[in-house]
Amino acid sequence: MSNHVSETRTSAEMWFDPICPWAWMTSRWLMEVEQVRPVDITWSVMSLSVLNEGRHLDEGYRAMLDRSWGPVRVVIAAAKEHPGDDQGSSTRKALYDALGRRIHNEGRGTDDLPTVIAEALEEVGLPAELLEYAASDEQDADLRASHQRAIDLVGDDVGTPVVSVNGVSFFGPVVTPAPKGDAAGLLWDGCVLVAGTPGFYEIKRTRDASPDFS
Repeated sequence: MSNHVSETRTSAEMWFDPICPWAWMTSRWLMEVEQVRPVDITWSVMSLSVLNEGRHLDEGYRAMLDRSWGPVRVVIAAAKEHPGDDQGSSTRKALYDALGRRIHNEGRGTDDLPTVIAEALEEVGLPAELLEYAASDEQDADLRASHQRAIDLVGDDVGTPVVSVNGVSFFGPVVTPAPKGDAAGLLWDGCVLVAGTPGFYEIKRTRDASPDFS
């Protein structure tokens, strides 16, 4: 660890939707940060399907969102029924990793999410019966509550991911490819810095690259 880096542990929370490629990039970066900085990360769920309810969207994107209720519903249910000793964060993260790798790294997208979900559940050792929640609205109240908690922190004009740093929350960072090693730590240091700056809201530029999952 670089000499200038504080040894004080910081806390973070990331809200993800498994189908979002940019959230996937951010989560891979945060995993690198965990290796080089003293940070404790909680993993939580938000939903692009919830976020875009009632909005006029391209027909293809709307169809994708209609398919995408399944993964977030199953993640919510899995964490409720198998919370472990960290209130479900590790369950959400393990299932997210298994889902995201198939959806993004393997390029399978959202066309056959029931199969993807079933494979992910098997990989992480969760009951296959959890797949039944994908097509049910039984988990939607808890899903919406988790999603709304993120939106309440950052406002309505954002999407995924949302990251909270020491209790201060932002949309992003949006980055590709995910920084590794000390480069990941340096970006984290910048996030801690801006989170600690009163009145800081936004840095942004137009994206000119697609997510790089390599």
